[in-house]
Amino acid sequence: MNTSIHPTHPIDLARRHLLLSGVGLGLAGMTAGAWAQSDYPSHPITVIVPYAPGGQGDVFARLVGERLGRVLKQSVIVDNRPGATGALGARMVAKAKGDGYTLMLGQTGEIAVNGSVMKSPGYDAIKDFKPVALVGDAPLVMAAPANAPYNTLAELVQLARTKPGSVSYGSSGTATPGHLAGAALAIGTKTEMVHVPYKGAGQAMTDLIGGQVQFFFSSASAVMPHIKGGKVKALAVSTPKRISALPQTPTVAEVVLPGFSFSLWGGFFAPESTPDAIVELLNREVNKILLDPEIRARFDADSSSIEPGTPAQFASYVQTEVKKYAGLVKAAGVQAE
Repeated sequence: MNTSIHPTHPIDLARRHLLLSGVGLGLAGMTAGAWAQSDYPSHPITVIVPYAPGGQGDVFARLVGERLGRVLKQSVIVDNRPGATGALGARMVAKAKGDGYTLMLGQTGEIAVNGSVMKSPGYDAIKDFKPVALVGDAPLVMAAPANAPYNTLAELVQLARTKPGSVSYGSSGTATPGHLAGAALAIGTKTEMVHVPYKGAGQAMTDLIGGQVQFFFSSASAVMPHIKGGKVKALAVSTPKRISALPQTPTVAEVVLPGFSFSLWGGFFAPESTPDAIVELLNREVNKILLDPEIRARFDADSSSIEPGTPAQFASYVQTEVKKYAGLVKAAGVQAE
């Protein structure tokens, strides 16, 4: 006997209704989810730069942010919030809503250094942010006064060994990458070098030119005009590879300390609660922008390298940098001013 239920049976109709309702709800949910992603962004995005206008991070944010705004068809507003060596701006982003509309152009200082130097920075660089995309990596150039009696890094190190305490180096402030690169050089070469912190790179450069300090790890973009003008000379580069702007200048790693690597890097970060889908979208679009020939040319002119990667790769890089600086800060006994 045929025991199957006829399609028009009331019980079967009820079952079909429930099934179709469930499918309908599922489709509605999928549609809503898809729409939520496709609707982003629906209003302007703010990128917090924790330093004053004109610095390396500000350049990264404005150069990429302008292109990102074109792609996303929304304004990308760069908001400079300097203070507390980058901690002020970082706190703002850490406490912001994770909806993709507040980002930070984070750099070496506030991401990799502050947590080891400050007793209470007000945020955790690993736990409070999601790395989105590494934007650029700018080298530091070890510069000396043009009339200094030493012409190479090896000669400078020999001077420091022969006359302990006679070699001083400037920086744009305590616990900045330039300061810590100098500290790493002194520790690595087992020499006594005196750190002289300034309130900004401009003052440090002025005293370097005048011979008040013996060297200064400066950003390449800031020091190149002075090198070309004959006011200072380049002794070494802080990155593992030489840079095209100074092909004859060796790296610190080549001359005295294998593995020596310091730079001014910057990248986009989002509050920790930001959905992964938004992080992935932003990462994808930023990477496309970084591969644009015009953008690459701008970065090359600044001696900055570009290495597009995934959020996971950037997160791994950040963790490595945090560990590196934590060890160095402890070894050098660096404390925030």
